[in-house]
Amino acid sequence: MSLVVPAGCAGLAKTRQALSVDDLLTGWNGVDDLWVFAYGSLIWHPGFAWRERRLATVRGYHRSLCLWSHDHRGSPDNPGLVFGLNRGGCCRGVAFLIAASDVPTVFQALWRREMVTGAYTPRWLTCHTEAAPVQGLVFLLNRTCHEYAADLSDDRLLASVRNAVGQSGPCLDYVVETERALRAHGIDDWRLGDLVRKLGQAF
Repeated sequence: MSLVVPAGCAGLAKTRQALSVDDLLTGWNGVDDLWVFAYGSLIWHPGFAWRERRLATVRGYHRSLCLWSHDHRGSPDNPGLVFGLNRGGCCRGVAFLIAASDVPTVFQALWRREMVTGAYTPRWLTCHTEAAPVQGLVFLLNRTCHEYAADLSDDRLLASVRNAVGQSGPCLDYVVETERALRAHGIDDWRLGDLVRKLGQAF
């Protein structure tokens, strides 16, 4: 499955989102289990059942607090920041294997969670694991979306993380929980660790 589904602008209609799931699964035989790559909150709050979990690396992209959140981790007046996979480097995360029988339901839930604003572009990419490479669904940053937070100064990034609160709670909690989950899996993201230390939240 090599199909790339383009992410549109904010405000995609629900019917368009549903079609994009169908397009993404074009070529899937309905029998094979499928992998999903997690690099942020999906690691510690996937929200779906999984059959297997592996540490995995995606090459060509790195984890970055590069997306404004005006709802879940911030507000329109005081936006927070959430993670995206930006170009360059590599990203260590977690690959979840979804049972074939659960794929339609899980993927629809992922669309509702990740694709509402058009901030991500879903792709099938190679996820390198210790056992063997697997093809996994990866949500990449859509650099054309209006939520893209490019070239933020350290001061603005830190202030946004410290102060923003949204429907899902403080942005600070989101960042700290992600760093904690990475460490719990033996993943050393030194940039994120350094950020948490600057936030005064080293544990």
